[in-house]
Amino acid sequence: MKKNKAIFILGPTAVGKTYFSVKLAQKLNGEVISSDSVQIYRGLNVGSAKVTESEMQGIVHHGIDIKEADEEFSVFDFVEFTKEKIAEISARGKMPIVVGGTGLYVKALLGGYDFGGTNKDEKLRGELEALVKEKGNDFLFDMLKEKNPAMAERTDKFNAVRLVRALEIALSGGEKGKAESDIDALVIALNRDRARLYEDINRRVDIMLENGLVSEVEGLVAKGLTRDNQSMRAIGYKEVLQFLNGEFDFERMVELVKQHSRNYAKRQLTFLRGMDDVHFVGTEDKDKAFEEILSLVKEWKD
Repeated sequence: MKKNKAIFILGPTAVGKTYFSVKLAQKLNGEVISSDSVQIYRGLNVGSAKVTESEMQGIVHHGIDIKEADEEFSVFDFVEFTKEKIAEISARGKMPIVVGGTGLYVKALLGGYDFGGTNKDEKLRGELEALVKEKGNDFLFDMLKEKNPAMAERTDKFNAVRLVRALEIALSGGEKGKAESDIDALVIALNRDRARLYEDINRRVDIMLENGLVSEVEGLVAKGLTRDNQSMRAIGYKEVLQFLNGEFDFERMVELVKQHSRNYAKRQLTFLRGMDDVHFVGTEDKDKAFEEILSLVKEWKD
C-alpha cells in the first residue's frame, strides 16, 4: 500500500507551532492542515488565537473556519477531514503539514486505536478524562456512538466514569486487529522550559482579553450560543461565559483561564510523551530548533 507522507507539528499551547509550521511549509512547498478543535469554528477568533492572514504568510491553511459555532465536530470528523486533505495536498505534489496540540486526534488518525478491545490504556484514559471535563459528556458519548453504537446503548451518558471507561474499551485494543495507517508520518513535538512556557501562556491570555475576548463571547451569546454548545466548552470561552453569567468576578475568571490553559498544556505534553515515534524539539533557540526540524525531515525523507 502506497502511503502519503505527512509531517505533524504538535505541542502545547503557546509553544510556537504556527511559526514553525509556516516556516517549514515555505521550505518544503507545503500546505498546513490545522488540527485545532476550536479554530475550526467561525467567529471564535480571539479565544482560539486563530492564525491570521499575516501569520500564514501566503501558505495555504486548511481546517480553519469550517464549522459554524453551533455545530459539532468529533475526533472522527477530524480523521476523515484530515485524511482527505492529506490526499489532496499530496496529489498536488505538495507536503501536508498537520499542526495542532491534541494528541488523541493524531493518534486516532494514524491508526493507533482499535474497536472493541479491553486492554487498559492509562494515557488514553487520562486524555479522555480531560476531554470529558473540557467538552462535556455529550462530546464523548457522540464519539462512543460512532465507534461502537451497541456499547453506547448500554452506557449511561450522564455517568462520566462509565462513559470514559466504555470509550477506552471501544478505542483501545492493543495490537490485535490494529489498523495500519495509510499515512507515512513524521511526528515532531515542540516543547520548551516549563516556566517560560507558562509565562507565555499567561501572557497570551492577557493579550486575548486586551483583544476583546469578553466582547467576542458576548457576541456569541447574543447569537444564541450556550454552554451546551461544544464550541463554548473550550478553554477561555467557558470561563468567560461563567463570568458573564455572574458565577464569579473578572479577576477570578482571568485566573481560571490561565490555570486551565496551563493544566491543558501539561496534559498535552504528557499524552505526547506517551506516543510512539515522537521526536521532541526544544524551541528556546528558534534557529537551532528549525535546523533540528529540517534534519529530522531530511532523515525521514531519505
